[in-house]
Amino acid sequence: MERERLATRRPAPPSRLLMLGEGRAFWEAGATLAMWPWLTRAPRGDGHPVLVLPGLLASDTSTRALRNYLEKQGYEPHGWNLGRNLGPRAGIESGMVRRLHELSERHGGRKVSLVGWSLGGVYARLLTKHYPQLVRSVITLGSPLRGHIYCTNAWQVYELVSGQASNDPQRMSHATDVPQVPTTSIYSRSDGVVAWQSSLIRTGPRSENIEVRASHLGLGVHPAVLYAVADRLSQPEGGWKPFDRRLFGPLVYPKPGER
Repeated sequence: MERERLATRRPAPPSRLLMLGEGRAFWEAGATLAMWPWLTRAPRGDGHPVLVLPGLLASDTSTRALRNYLEKQGYEPHGWNLGRNLGPRAGIESGMVRRLHELSERHGGRKVSLVGWSLGGVYARLLTKHYPQLVRSVITLGSPLRGHIYCTNAWQVYELVSGQASNDPQRMSHATDVPQVPTTSIYSRSDGVVAWQSSLIRTGPRSENIEVRASHLGLGVHPAVLYAVADRLSQPEGGWKPFDRRLFGPLVYPKPGER
C-alpha cells in the first residue's frame, strides 16, 4: 500500500508518552511570566510588520501572547484574521494572500516577516514561495516541513476538519523548498504532535534550525521560543546572521541536528 511504502521513508510520529507530555504547555506559559524581565532584554525591533499564523484547530487567540510580546519589543504583529485554522479550505489561501498584501501596503510597502506555528508554518512557507518580494523573513515553530504528514499525530484531524487528503505532494513541495529569504525553523525533540526530524531544514547562508526544550502546544508561549523569535526578527535586512545559542548554553538551546 502507498501508506506503507511511505512509512519506510519517514520518521515515526511522536510516541504516546510525548503526547501525554503536551500538558506541560501550561507550565511553559507560567515560566514565561516568571522570566518576563529576561525576555524584555531581547533585541528590539525596527517596527516592521509581522504576520503570525496559527496552527491546526487554533485561531488568533492562540498567538495572542506571542503577538503581545512582539509588540512590546518594537514590532507590528498581526493575526491572520481568518478564524479557526481548519486546513486549506476554500478561501483560506487566497485570504492569506490578501492579508499579506494588505499589511505590506498598510506599512508603506515594507516587507512582512512571517511567523507560523505548526500548520501555520507550512502556510508561511507557501506564501513565501509565491510572494518572496513581500516577505522579509520566515520563522516556523514545530512545523512539518519535510517527510510526510503521517509523521505527525494530527493527520487524521487534518483530514477530518479540512475535508482534504493529508497526502498533498504538490502543496508540500512548495513548503519543503527553503525560501530565498532568511529562514528559521524552531523545533523540539520532545514535541508530542510533530516528529522533530520533519521540522529540520537544510542550513545555509540564510537558513538555520534552532532547537528548544518545549512541548508542541507550548511553542508559542515558551520563553526560549519567544526570545529566539524576537532575536531573529531583529536581524537587519541584508545583514542576517545565524542565531548565537552559546549565549545561554545547551540547557536552553541544545545543539541542533540529528543524534
